[in-house]
Amino acid sequence: MAEYEGDDHRSDATGRGRRQFLKLTGTATGAVSLVGCASNSDESTYEREGSIPDPKTYTVDELFSLEEWRGSGPLIDDRPSEYTGRSMLDLPDLRGELTVYLGGGEGGLYANLMKRVQNTYQDFIVNIREAPSSQLANTISEEVNAGQSPADIFWAIDAGSIGIVAENDATVSLPDHLVSEIPDTYHPTDQWVGVMGRARSIPYNTEEFSESEIPNDILTFAQDSRFNNAMGWAPTYGAFQAFVTAMRLIDGESEARQWLNGMQEQGVNTYDNELVVANRVASGELSAGFSNHYYSRLVFEERPNAPLDLAFTQGDAGALVNCSGTEIIKNTANETLAVDFIHHLLSIEAQEFLATRGYEYPLLPSVPPIGDLPTIDELNPPDFDLSQLADLEPTLQLMREVGAL
Repeated sequence: MAEYEGDDHRSDATGRGRRQFLKLTGTATGAVSLVGCASNSDESTYEREGSIPDPKTYTVDELFSLEEWRGSGPLIDDRPSEYTGRSMLDLPDLRGELTVYLGGGEGGLYANLMKRVQNTYQDFIVNIREAPSSQLANTISEEVNAGQSPADIFWAIDAGSIGIVAENDATVSLPDHLVSEIPDTYHPTDQWVGVMGRARSIPYNTEEFSESEIPNDILTFAQDSRFNNAMGWAPTYGAFQAFVTAMRLIDGESEARQWLNGMQEQGVNTYDNELVVANRVASGELSAGFSNHYYSRLVFEERPNAPLDLAFTQGDAGALVNCSGTEIIKNTANETLAVDFIHHLLSIEAQEFLATRGYEYPLLPSVPPIGDLPTIDELNPPDFDLSQLADLEPTLQLMREVGAL
């Protein structure tokens, strides 16, 4: 996937002109008024002069140099000519300094996006502290409990870690205008909001199966003889463990245990990561497997004609869509700036950046995923609070007991 190389968008002729115009006209926010957070949280200090423009539909040339934000490669074809949402050009300018604790970050892609946003504004600085998501979640909770965290924002690769911080009363409520465009599944409370999604999927070899032959019920794979010695999984991988956690909480531990045992009786092949699973399926060494959706897109980067496609189960743990999420840390002195910054992460330009460079699912519904996949609102994930994915230890214990770990 493409990487950010430090280009400064203020040097872009179109982007520079539009951004300077917005600075002169007050970012088109209309009449000046003092607007507080829509929630009833006593902790919020959010306020601004003026209002945030409503979402609207833009053509590509009305956006902020979209071709410069968009990735490249054989999969980046047939992108939309129109998008609905908010452009960075219509969001408030960023002025000041923020500290973001970043858990995970997709190989540097999230940090690259934040630096690109920083380079768009002359008077804005973002300081990034990176560490594993669970470690930062515990650190923030301890810091807030002690009185103050240096973090203004926590952005984590998994909703479970985000949920831990929110459940520890270490966040403030987000205003409605910030979260209103994101489906409720990806902001189940007003304490955090999803940024990008990762869908569980069934990569399958198209020379072995057609899409209609792939079960739409995850439990079937442990019973169907067609998949005997034909599938692969990566049980040490965090996304797989999150999926098993969802199965344990949705269907019960007994059902999850039975499924894990059934897959092992089927002779499922074990690998270190899900990219290997997708590659083995594409090579015909496996007929199908379990992986996050974007690994097949990475295979297609190198092998665009690979006999590989994806199927999705329906309404069960196998259809889980986990997400990276972000939240504002309690007692920050920069809450309004933090709201505006998160708005930039949910802008059309940023969602296109992450979608076309990292192949995750955009959570802004008007930005489609890469590579002829169902859109985020066409998927059928289970009715499940993603913050419950933090309940991981019983899953690890279960997987150890059945020999999957």
